[in-house]
Amino acid sequence: MNFIKDYVEYLKDNPQGYWFKRKLYGWGWVPVKWQGWLVLFIWIIFFSYAVVTMKHEQLEMAVLIILAIGLLFYICYKKGEKPKWQWGIKKDK
Repeated sequence: MNFIKDYVEYLKDNPQGYWFKRKLYGWGWVPVKWQGWLVLFIWIIFFSYAVVTMKHEQLEMAVLIILAIGLLFYICYKKGEKPKWQWGIKKDK
């Protein structure tokens, strides 16, 4: 249970007001503010719609998916912490 408490504390520690914080394990982001969750929700809806409606136009769907992933990556990079590899919360000694 201590891990969950530490993780939630890490996510809430956001004095810069980032929409996305760096993942604790691996590389990437996780949404921490309502704006980040909204971006992710809209992106999932758009991505799902594109896959379902364009299943016969494979080239157009591939281009749309690449653009959607690129746009999400751009938003996360601009509105979030700078990504880096990390493995857990750093302990001060």
